[in-house]
Amino acid sequence: MGEMIQLGNGTAGFSAYRSYPEDEIRGSLIVIHEIWGLVDHIKDVADRFAAEGYVALAPDLLAVSGLDPAAIAGLGSDLADPATRAQAQPRLRQATAPLRAPEAAGRIKAALGEAFEQLHAEPEGEGRTGVVGYCFGGTYSFALAAAEPRLQAAVPYYGSTDLGPEELARITCPVQAFYGERDSRLMDGLPGLRQRFAEAGVDFQAHVYPGAGHAFFNDTNPAVYNKAAAEDAWHRTLAFLRENLG
Repeated sequence: MGEMIQLGNGTAGFSAYRSYPEDEIRGSLIVIHEIWGLVDHIKDVADRFAAEGYVALAPDLLAVSGLDPAAIAGLGSDLADPATRAQAQPRLRQATAPLRAPEAAGRIKAALGEAFEQLHAEPEGEGRTGVVGYCFGGTYSFALAAAEPRLQAAVPYYGSTDLGPEELARITCPVQAFYGERDSRLMDGLPGLRQRFAEAGVDFQAHVYPGAGHAFFNDTNPAVYNKAAAEDAWHRTLAFLRENLG
């Protein structure tokens, strides 16, 4: 159903996984991966959206940011194993440190802009392109919503954002966000985030799942996957996209 394609030019080029619907097209969707990169799980998620009628484009943003996707994916496996989790956590922080540099964020945002233009320029995406992202991808879903006034819907899963009032006020699309109750870092900041969105006049909906933690949608990681929360979030996401991309 899907294929790898190349976007951008020269040294600024990057790869992306594109999955295309077999039947009716409802719109287009950028799918932003977790910190683990463009792994098979994210390609499968893109295929799921394509099966629901959306042209799904999942860009590989780790390579754009200067990180080693293979090394990061390996650390993900170590974190999923209770026997190696404690040793893997500081290695992950060290490996992902370059993401905190402004120039890395700039390259990622530029790549997302390129991905958006790719979808929006096509008949099935013009005026009906949205974004969904997970963890790292949730954070950049907020960022894309603030940067792109033509975006029609944003669905961040357990993403954080430090956007200021002026940036939040630039968001013109509705935002539906998902969180796990046990994800203490994000839950601590959620009341303030709700207030900031309300003050900016943004249509912001947040759903919190009792008993679920961070990354509850990732069904390849049994340590964090929460089937009930993931299935409910999936159905809510599809309803939200039908309402705003249709």
